[in-house]
Amino acid sequence: MGRIKQLTYALAASVVATLGSGTLALAKEGASGGGYGGDGLIALAAGIAISGAAIGAGLGQGRAVAAAMESIGRNPNSADRIQTPMIIGIAFMEALAIYALVIAFFLQGKIPG
Repeated sequence: MGRIKQLTYALAASVVATLGSGTLALAKEGASGGGYGGDGLIALAAGIAISGAAIGAGLGQGRAVAAAMESIGRNPNSADRIQTPMIIGIAFMEALAIYALVIAFFLQGKIPG
């Protein structure tokens, strides 16, 4: 659990450092030359949303499967009663990750051009 917590803090620190940099604060609205504008921030938000959803879904699915396998290992006769709810739960977790992907695509479509 300590390793996951360290990775979470490192990710949060990198997001704060990226979004809180002086380049963003001092950028002109209509500046040319590839500075950060609304387009870049929307793309950054979409990437962070997808990565956060993928990480969360992956961790949740891993814990759910681990708990189910441990339960089946302790009581093999209950495998059929554990497997179906586990698969339904995993499908719901994956659906949440797909919703984040769809929202990220919607954000990309709203870039003013």
